[in-house]
Amino acid sequence: MLGTYYYHEIIRRTIVSFGTLFNNIHIKKRDDSGTVIDDIKVPLAYAPMQKFLAKIQQQADLSKPVAITLPRMSFEMSGISYDPTRKTTVTKTFKAVAADGNGVRQVYHPVPYNINFQLAAFCKLNDDALQITEQILPYFQPSFNLTVDLVSSIGEKKDIPVVLNSINMQDDYEGDFTSRRSLIYTFDFTAKTYLFGPIADSSDGLIRKVQVDMYTNTDQTVAKREQRYTAVPDPIDADPADDFGFSETFEFFQDSKKYSPTKQEDI
Repeated sequence: MLGTYYYHEIIRRTIVSFGTLFNNIHIKKRDDSGTVIDDIKVPLAYAPMQKFLAKIQQQADLSKPVAITLPRMSFEMSGISYDPTRKTTVTKTFKAVAADGNGVRQVYHPVPYNINFQLAAFCKLNDDALQITEQILPYFQPSFNLTVDLVSSIGEKKDIPVVLNSINMQDDYEGDFTSRRSLIYTFDFTAKTYLFGPIADSSDGLIRKVQVDMYTNTDQTVAKREQRYTAVPDPIDADPADDFGFSETFEFFQDSKKYSPTKQEDI
């Protein structure tokens, strides 16, 4: 069973979608009169927090400066865990029309997984860190729904709740006067996403006839009037992406049981 190759890029899409939430954060510098004198877009990168922290703490060489510009933000995926609270039936499947309109695809219900993220904001001034923080917190109460195209082949989009778990602040202002100060605000998030298994072609399993038997009385000890409703696609061999209608018929039919006011007998 294992070894069937498939790759929906769901984790990658979730990471990219998470990063786009924070790629338009700005910091504004004002003079004493309140006039904006500088508008800085905070750079965002996918990298571990320790990588930027190590660069900040490096001593600058006069001939080859290595110091990075602050403010700056980085994020990374810190873990994946199964979420049993969102579990559904293991063997339950559903069908969907392919995104290109050619045929129907069948797939098992997705498996719920939580992806943990850590977002870090590096600033030199506390006011810069507060500006970044106030542009993030109001959107999380404590979650923000992010629509992600999880499986493009069947057009499966889901709202992924991104939950803000905690916020931590760290001030690395230690050492002598040549050491560089860096304020680090760390935001921990959890994205409640879903992982899909392999997708099978299920064009031969299309439902092409629906039949409903209707009764005027459900009491099996008395006579009742039976009517049958039947609906089939028109034309019968139409595919989901075709332009088709339905042919509907109503007819009275004889039930397989014969009823009398006193007893029920098989015909």
